[in-house]
Amino acid sequence: MKKAALHNLGCKVNAYETEAMQEILENAGYEIVPFAEIADIYIINTCTVTNIADRKSRQMLHRARKQNPDAIIVAAGCYAQAQENEKHPIEPCVDIVIGNNRKKDLLQILKQYELQRQKTKEVIDINHTKEYETLHLTKTGEHTRAYIKVQDGCNQFCSYCIIPLARGRVRSRTTEDVVKEVTALAENGYKEVVLTGIHLSSYGLDLEQGHSLLSLILAVHKIEGIQRIRLGSLEPRIITEEFARTIAALPKICPHFHLSLQSGCDATLKRMNRRYTSEEYYEKCVLLRKYFDHPALTTDVIVGFPGETEEEFAASKAFVNKVDFYETHIFKYSRREGTKAAVMDGQVPEPVKTRRSNEMLEMGIEKQRKYEESFLGKEVEVLIEEPAMLDGRQVQSGHTREYLKVVLEGNENRQNELVKLRLTKEMLR
Repeated sequence: MKKAALHNLGCKVNAYETEAMQEILENAGYEIVPFAEIADIYIINTCTVTNIADRKSRQMLHRARKQNPDAIIVAAGCYAQAQENEKHPIEPCVDIVIGNNRKKDLLQILKQYELQRQKTKEVIDINHTKEYETLHLTKTGEHTRAYIKVQDGCNQFCSYCIIPLARGRVRSRTTEDVVKEVTALAENGYKEVVLTGIHLSSYGLDLEQGHSLLSLILAVHKIEGIQRIRLGSLEPRIITEEFARTIAALPKICPHFHLSLQSGCDATLKRMNRRYTSEEYYEKCVLLRKYFDHPALTTDVIVGFPGETEEEFAASKAFVNKVDFYETHIFKYSRREGTKAAVMDGQVPEPVKTRRSNEMLEMGIEKQRKYEESFLGKEVEVLIEEPAMLDGRQVQSGHTREYLKVVLEGNENRQNELVKLRLTKEMLR
């Protein structure tokens, strides 16, 4: 029996695709082993969102070759796609290159390589395809929560982002196909699903009229056995009065919303080509808080974007403070070759980016603490996900509907159990 090892880099969409490729291999009789072990085939699902991601992708490919010089090394995904788009040679250690929209053909590509033993490239012109690559899961690495990819591609072209060139234009999975997969996962015991995509808010734009993220949510909500629906990263524009009012009436929807911000300064947002103002963004947060009781709002913020002055940073920080997020994920701007931002004037020195990042992080930690403590003494619902060790004690770990991480004392395995409890400080970790 041949052994295969897979390693994922990057986002939840990549993680979904990696698990789908693993399931393809398992169904074909391959033994899946940890990446650190000796395998006959190593598959690295790569990422190219930043230059650092490119470097990590290269490092993992070289590590695989070092572990077994005789193995077949496969570079799949966004870095592999982007290198081909930019006509850069892929690493010499790689035997097979599989771009986006070709992962579903993994078995066929492997068989062809084993027959010919010639370096193989399977990369399409991703920017001129309308095909949604259909992959399926019946189980995931997480035993209680399943991430479901429902959309691919992006039409936004933010000035710092290479992803539209690596992923192509917006392509949506049919509602019927999503429902079929979620139904199978529910039958296998999964209680929570997370709908995710490269640009989730664009779901349905390429489908017939009447298809939208809202219609998809309503369809998934009807599936018996699923008790929680969580949404991946959303763009502010999708939060309308109708959208917020409709999903607030759905008992399975988790009150946890990740609204991509990137900057709280309008001048910076304009250079980023983000297509909304800070005032418009704030209105969306107010809408969610109107229809949901104390929802968890989380976001991403880039500091040190080209041209960001001290005044612009101060405006961004003040806005983040005003919104009062549960969690703020802070990223120092990373120059990405091939994007408009990479050649903009006013590149910010690294020490300045680090200082600004630290300021934002410090504020974010305090905001998170206050949000979590606001639930102390209240009844919450926790989905127990896994047993864990904490300070030498056996505990059970899980998340509330707002995605607060909670630990419960006890060595009894209660995995995949939904429990209601009154939250104490000792439970928060």
